[in-house]
Amino acid sequence: MNKVKKFTLSQQYAALKKSYPNFNIKISNNFIVVNGLIKPTSRSIDYSFKIKYSLGKRPKVNIIDPILKRNFKNEKIPHLYPYNELCLYYPSYQEFNSTKLISDCIIPWTSLWLYHYENWHITGIWEGGGIHPPVTKKKKNEK
Repeated sequence: MNKVKKFTLSQQYAALKKSYPNFNIKISNNFIVVNGLIKPTSRSIDYSFKIKYSLGKRPKVNIIDPILKRNFKNEKIPHLYPYNELCLYYPSYQEFNSTKLISDCIIPWTSLWLYHYENWHITGIWEGGGIHPPVTKKKKNEK
């Protein structure tokens, strides 16, 4: 039986440093924090982001600057978790887990999310795909 290799925080740190030497990466016993600038296309602006990752948990990715905003239709921003954390993949499908590198998955997916975010601002259509639970309307007596 082949055992799938899980990456330690130290290995995640080393891979991030190698692939993205300009990012500010800090490691502790329990988590890694990555801060950097990302530009999805040559015509895009720079986005300041933060990733916080603990082994066995979903990486939390936030855009720090500029603040994410609704589009021209004043629609809610698609594919966000509470606290404006980017929804980059469907956790139940295990598209990212501790056998994968943040540098190979989460950073490129963040750039791709921003690409779709910029296009959504222009067209009003989210072309990035994804799965979200259906939105349910609250009853009058629910808060």
